[in-house]
Amino acid sequence: MNEIISFPGLGLEFSIDRVAFSIFGKPIYWYGVIIAVGFLLAVLYTMRRVKEFGLDSDRVIDVLLGAVITGMIGARIYYVIFSWDMYRENPIDALKIWNGGIAIYGGVIGALLGGWLFCRLRKVKFLPMCDLCVAGLMLAQGIGRWGNFVNGEAFGSATTLPWRMTSAYENGAWLTKMQEYLAGLPEETLAALGDQAGVHPTFFYESIWCILGFFFLAWLTKRRRFDGELLLVYAAWYGAERAVVEGLRTDSLMLGNLRISQFVAIVTALAALVALFIIRSRIRSSNDPEFMKLYVHSEEAEQIRQGSFYQKKAEKAEAESDEKTEEKDGEDPEKGSDAEEAEKEETAEPAAEKASEPAGQDGSGDGEPTAEETGDADSVKDGND
Repeated sequence: MNEIISFPGLGLEFSIDRVAFSIFGKPIYWYGVIIAVGFLLAVLYTMRRVKEFGLDSDRVIDVLLGAVITGMIGARIYYVIFSWDMYRENPIDALKIWNGGIAIYGGVIGALLGGWLFCRLRKVKFLPMCDLCVAGLMLAQGIGRWGNFVNGEAFGSATTLPWRMTSAYENGAWLTKMQEYLAGLPEETLAALGDQAGVHPTFFYESIWCILGFFFLAWLTKRRRFDGELLLVYAAWYGAERAVVEGLRTDSLMLGNLRISQFVAIVTALAALVALFIIRSRIRSSNDPEFMKLYVHSEEAEQIRQGSFYQKKAEKAEAESDEKTEEKDGEDPEKGSDAEEAEKEETAEPAAEKASEPAGQDGSGDGEPTAEETGDADSVKDGND
């Protein structure tokens, strides 16, 4: 069933079927297609700029794939935590991500944690990796918000502005999410709105802001002064927008009376601005070109660009391993020889002691010469008797 989404003040109207196409009878939704397109474009942009950050493209792909997985997990966990009333009765439903329910800040947190882990595993510098990815992330967010448009969701509060948005199903049998929201407003509010009632297209606000942020970060890439600067700019840029737009949303994740994403946006934006100011000030006052020098200008990054760094590192590790093996093999024969010498010494010591004992100590008498020693045959004979 198609949903008619319109902008009455602009004279625009769109008939939208949420299903893009089907594969073996399985519907593929526009939301997923749009998210996938945003992700693909973000990856393509990121891979084009890998060398400008002194990183290895193969390892960057590995980290990206890992970060995407942990990002999706984080986005779902974040949403479920702050929407627990929806899953309290049937907790297993929390695993059904295909039914919807993710949060961008949870995704960012999950991607950062996963990215840090995979950077350690793949020997990739974390801050340059973050700087490389944030512009692509901003682009993906800007495109992905149009998935909310085709779903008729993530809209704002009531308004009569010229760019207000409304929606209705073609057959009018059910109410859309927007209609349900407007119908639930107090009568005096509806009376004030009149027949011009609509909602803020907050998906559009965020999409435009993120795309502008993408171009700004792309421009800033060649002008950055320290590793991590683009990450901080992303946090400040996106946080400033989300702090405002989240206040207009009608579907915010709440903790009591607190809009969680708005709170996170304000805190991260302020923290990022303060960090940018402090670090930039220190760089200016240091008068040292080596202070917080970009990783891309390091000798290690140059070797990575030439394709020799990880090869040399592998060769060095192999050489060290071979050296340890040789040392171990060389120690074993020595240990065996030492053991044999010790055993010989232990055997020789009693023999030497016995040889040095007086004759009387073997029980043959009180130390007097024996018959054999004196040559007395009779004494020998008597002794044998």
